[in-house]
Amino acid sequence: MSVRQGRINEEMTRELSQILREVKDPRVSKSMISVTSCEVSADLKYAKAYYSFIGKVDEKEVAAGLVSAAGFIRKMVASRLDMRQTPEIKFIHDDSIGYGAHINELLKKVAPKGETEEKK
Repeated sequence: MSVRQGRINEEMTRELSQILREVKDPRVSKSMISVTSCEVSADLKYAKAYYSFIGKVDEKEVAAGLVSAAGFIRKMVASRLDMRQTPEIKFIHDDSIGYGAHINELLKKVAPKGETEEKK
């Protein structure tokens, strides 16, 4: 990956995070969605946006809301970023934060009580 492509990925991640707060769709707005990363193709035609969310929300419902709002989100990206071509955005659920929290809970159960008290 080139330096330019890395900068575009970071900029897309930042802008998508801000834009998702402005989406009016209740499937998207009622859940705390965070864009964890973004990968833009070398030709800048496609982008994969990895997201995670906090709370007890139906994953399929959030995904449907993001697909429904994709046109609005792409339009907002085009207006905020000065790019020759605005990429078509595909949203992909990233469960790494939830998985990390699950592993942390498992480690707390396995660790001896003396070790957890010393670390506090």
